Amino acid sequence: MRLLALALAALVAQAPTPDICEALNVTVSPGPTVRYAEGDNATLYCHVSQKRRTNNLLAVRWVFALSPTQEYLMIKMTKFGIVQYYGNYTHRFHKQRLRLLKERHRATYKFLILNLRPTDQGHYICKVQEIGKHRNKWTAWSNGTAATEVKGEDASDATESDPNLFLAHYR
Repeated sequence: MRLLALALAALVAQAPTPDICEALNVTVSPGPTVRYAEGDNATLYCHVSQKRRTNNLLAVRWVFALSPTQEYLMIKMTKFGIVQYYGNYTHRFHKQRLRLLKERHRATYKFLILNLRPTDQGHYICKVQEIGKHRNKWTAWSNGTAATEVKGEDASDATESDPNLFLAHYR
């Protein structure tokens, strides 16, 4: 019985355990809401801090949501830095408009949306997963999420002579 208790204690000591004070912290800027005009280029930043281990890698996903029940994975940077497009965003048109870049020497990821269109309005969610090796297998250690909302310019922000209002298509 004593041997079983020692074996169990050894297993528990080797298992990865969550550490609340070292949780992955993700913030998105600008936010919580940012306004752009149709045709503008939007730059959204996803900053990650408080990784559990410095040698762990990060996988970063940007998701577009019209509502909490309608989320669409747009673009992902894998733990090895490879950018992948998903769903409708795999089409050439979207690949030319979307960029995901990692800033050097920091855990900040820049998401560019070029030539904004009315259909680009909505919530943009940065989902980050911290991944590391445990017993020779890749293991997800922690997750973090942050969001911002992209809106068109208000009608009060523009004059009647501006026919290209971002929100004009929705009124």
